[in-house]
Amino acid sequence: MSELQLGQPVPDFTLEASEGREISLSDYRGKKVVLYFYPKDNTTGCTQQACDFRDSTAGYEQYGAVVLGISPDSATSHDKFAAKHELPFPLLSDPDHAVAEAYGVWQLKKMYGKEYEGIVRSTFLIDEEGNLQQEWRNVKVKGHIEKVLEAVRGEG
Repeated sequence: MSELQLGQPVPDFTLEASEGREISLSDYRGKKVVLYFYPKDNTTGCTQQACDFRDSTAGYEQYGAVVLGISPDSATSHDKFAAKHELPFPLLSDPDHAVAEAYGVWQLKKMYGKEYEGIVRSTFLIDEEGNLQQEWRNVKVKGHIEKVLEAVRGEG
């Protein structure tokens, strides 16, 4: 995996989304993309983050940006999660974590003294041409959405 560089193209991908649809990052050329990786559907932090993005959707759309969420969960799990929390943006399934690895967010983690591999909560702002505009790694949910929205507006 090569390190992502600001101003450089990010890896394109195609992943399964709701209802068996497939979504490619390149489908969104001409728009800014807020691409966020999260560990698991229906966990406290991930639910809060998804709902924060949901509640800020109008702000992103106003600046021509779309939100896409990615986790290793199945598309079926994503469908239930999105319906339960009325999420207006696609959640994409990355079960073999190939996209997470390409973006450098699949890493060794520790919890309760045990080591395991998983998603490190991260967000990437991709410009209209598919280049990395900004990145946030090891995200803390509280206050994160505001930082991303500032960047989308060109303030951050």
